Formats: sequence, structure tokens, C-alpha cells
Amino acid sequence: MKRVSNVFYISAIVAVLFVVWGLIPESILPNGNLDDVTTLIQGYIVDKFGWFYLFSATGFLIFAIYLIFSKYGQIKLGRPGDEPEYSYITWFAMLFSAGMGIGLVFWGAAEPLSHFYSPPYGEAETNEAAKTAMQYSFFHWGFHPWAIYATIALALAYFKFRKQSPGVVSAILEPLFGDKIKGRWGTLVDTIVVFATVFGVATSLGFGAIQISGGLSFVFGFDQTFLFQLIIILIVTVLYMISASTGLNKGIKYLSNANIVLAISLMLFLLFLGPTKFIMNMFTTTFGTYIQNLPSMSLRMTPFDTDNLDWIKGWTIFYWAWWISWAPFVGTFIARVSRGRTIREFVTGVLLVPTIFGALWFSVFGGSAINLDFFEKANIMEHVNNSGTEAALFAVLEHYPLGMIMSLIAILLISTFFITSADSATFVLGMQTTNGSLYPANQVKLFWGVIQSSAAAVLLWQGGLEALQTAAIIVALPFTIIMILIVLSLLKSFKAEKKEMDARVKKGNR
Repeated sequence: MKRVSNVFYISAIVAVLFVVWGLIPESILPNGNLDDVTTLIQGYIVDKFGWFYLFSATGFLIFAIYLIFSKYGQIKLGRPGDEPEYSYITWFAMLFSAGMGIGLVFWGAAEPLSHFYSPPYGEAETNEAAKTAMQYSFFHWGFHPWAIYATIALALAYFKFRKQSPGVVSAILEPLFGDKIKGRWGTLVDTIVVFATVFGVATSLGFGAIQISGGLSFVFGFDQTFLFQLIIILIVTVLYMISASTGLNKGIKYLSNANIVLAISLMLFLLFLGPTKFIMNMFTTTFGTYIQNLPSMSLRMTPFDTDNLDWIKGWTIFYWAWWISWAPFVGTFIARVSRGRTIREFVTGVLLVPTIFGALWFSVFGGSAINLDFFEKANIMEHVNNSGTEAALFAVLEHYPLGMIMSLIAILLISTFFITSADSATFVLGMQTTNGSLYPANQVKLFWGVIQSSAAAVLLWQGGLEALQTAAIIVALPFTIIMILIVLSLLKSFKAEKKEMDARVKKGNR
């Protein structure tokens, strides 16, 4: 394969070794298999550095908001004459499909329902528990994760399209470290990026296969066997390989637009066939309390309440680490489709649109689930406990008119999100392992596609998806430090460019 970098070979070896390690049963490696080791490391990191994740995620949000109102807002992510490559609708669809597609469908009903029965504070199954459940769902999927994505995506787009730097994460740090970053340290940074992407996406593919099989099982009565899930992975792999080979302007673009149409259709179906007034009242009230309580939620650790602290570690800190581990993948993809937009336009779009859409999504699906259990005693949570988290969405839909049709739309939506996430990831992995090429060779993308699907299938077979997810989250700690350096590098570069721009204007006025 031509034009691949050292990062390609190192990352490929590491990925294969981790998959092999995940296959080794505990009987052969007592207390030394992948699940045991990664769980131990992750537990230590979350326990000792939870506060660091909270401060960092909040810092990235403050930085993003600052950029919207700063003097740097008019700087364009590209040369002065560059115009956006994609319309607003297509741009939002593409960044959203890559960012959180499968996750929103998987957790849309399940997370608010879980918080309703096990709230971060207060008594469960009450009015206040319902409000708190929705508020924290908004929090976990709102401004903070999209600020993390916006930070890394902005840096990549700025240095790639305006400074003509290679489209790799290590190139962003050159203003701080000079040519030193082009050596082994740069290779290390880019390898961490690829590592996090491979395992983060492979885990999501596994969860996607589980939910597709769960939906088909719920609707048609198929048995949820590993063979059935493997067939789903194989079919979807072929589809996203075909999509990946067609490039951004065909495969991902068309599928992303289809995703938005399907997602909005499903959401509107449930909004108007379900408890519309309850959903919209909950959305309005909760969004207000989310904004009002954002500062206190952002830094809440409860050091004197062990139970609440465990909840925060298991949800908020876990999510922040998970979003940071996904940031290289999502950020690289968002950067690639954002050429020509100003910093103000870019950050405002990336922060506001997905956050508002996500809040409405959780209100519709989570609100419907809570309404069923709170007012109608439908025992959705009991069904989830018996059949798995993946059944939450379908258990909710069956209680409303056109439930069968909505379930089929949901299965199709999960499948298209599955394809676009994997498709986007193969592009990002190809880009990061070919010195930042905007058009990585198809054979490179296909190689990473096979690696991702193989990792998902093997670990699904072994029940090791959680171990793989944990391994990806461990990478979030060093990458958080890298992201802090990226912020400093960006500010240094912005300051220097603004000084040059002011000097040119002053010279022109003479």
C-alpha cells in the first residue's frame, strides 16, 4: 500500500495484538486477560483522575464559547476565497451521523429511564427523579461532548486548510514544539489517535449489531444468537465497504442525508402518536433547567456522598472519557467536511444544532418511556432488565399506534448509522495513517474496515466488547493532555495570525 506512514504499521500491529489478547480466556491468563487488566486500569484512572476529566471537559466548553465571541471568530477555516463544500443541511447531517448516531438510538429511551429508577440524587420514581433523569441525559449528550469534538475538529481544519499542514493530529502541535513533533513524539500522538478510533468504533459496531439483532428479535421473533449477529456484521461490512469506496461526496453524503430523514421521521412519528403535550412540556422545562444548572453539574463530584460519587463516576466521568476517546475520530471527520466556514460559524453550528436536536430526541424517546412507566405502569424497565438495554426503544414503540412501522424505521436507522459511522471511521483511519491525505487509497480504507469489523465480531463472540470499550477510554487520559496542548497551540497560532492581519491592514492604510 502506497503512501502509508509508520503510524499505519504500528497501529495495525497494536490493533491485532489487542484483538488476540481479547480472545485469550481467563483460564489461560488468570487475572491477566484483557477484560481484567483494562477494568483495573480504568477503575484507577476514574477514581484518581475523575476531577481532571470534569475540569478538562468544562474547559473545552469554555474555550469553544470564547471563540464564538472572540476577535478570532472571523478567521476562515481555509484560504480567503474558499467557500463551504457542503450545504448546512448536509454538513449537519454528516457531522451528526459520524458523531453520535448509534448512541442516540441505543440510549434515547434507555438512559432517561435508567436515571429515573437510579437518579444521581434524591428519591427514585418521583416527579423530581423524572426531571433530573432528563436533565442529566441532556447534560451527557449536550454542550460538553460537542465542545470536545469542536475543539479537535477546529484545530485540524484550521491547520489543514489554512496553514496547509498535514491533516494529522500531531501537526497541530508544531507551533508549540517545532520540528521535534515530526519525529517519534508525533508518531506516538498519531498512534494514540488511531488506537482510540479503532477500538472506539469497533465497540460501537458491536453494540450496533446487538441492537439490530435485538430489534429484529423483538419484531420478528428471531433468536439473538452470535451467528445471527455475525451475519448482520458481515452484511453491514459489505455495505459500508461499498460506501467507503465511493468517497465522501457520494456514499457518506447520501447516507448521512438519509439518516437525518429517517431520524426526524421516527422522532415525529413518536412525538405526534405519543404523549405530545407531555413530551414538549418536558423538553421546554428540562432545557431551561439544563442551562440554569450547567455550571454546577459540570463540576459536581460530591466527595462526602459515596453513593452519588459512584453514580458520577459510572455515568458523567465515564461519558467524558468516552467522548474524549472518540474525539480524534469524530473531530477528524468534522474537520474534513468543514472547509470554508469561519471559526464563529463552525463552533456555533457544532455546539448548538446537535445539542438542541439531541435534547429533543431524548425528550421524545426518554419522555415517552418515563410517561409509560410513571403514568401507565407499563413496566418498560422490567422488560429492559429481562431482555437487555437494546430492547428499550422497541419496548416503548410497541405501546403506540404504528409501533411495528416505527420499529422497522428504527432498525433501518440503526443500520444506516452503523454504515455511516464505520464508513467515516475508515476514512479517518486512512487519513491518519497516510500523513493526512484527504483522499486515502481505497485499499487502506478497506484494510481498516476489515480490522474494525473483525475486532467487533471477535469480541462480540468472546463477550469482550466492554473490555474493548474500557481500553479505548483508558486512551482518553493521555489524549486529554494532548487536547489541552492543542488549545494552547491554537491560541498561539491565532494570536500570531491576528497580529499579521492587523499589520497588513495598518500597512494598507498608509
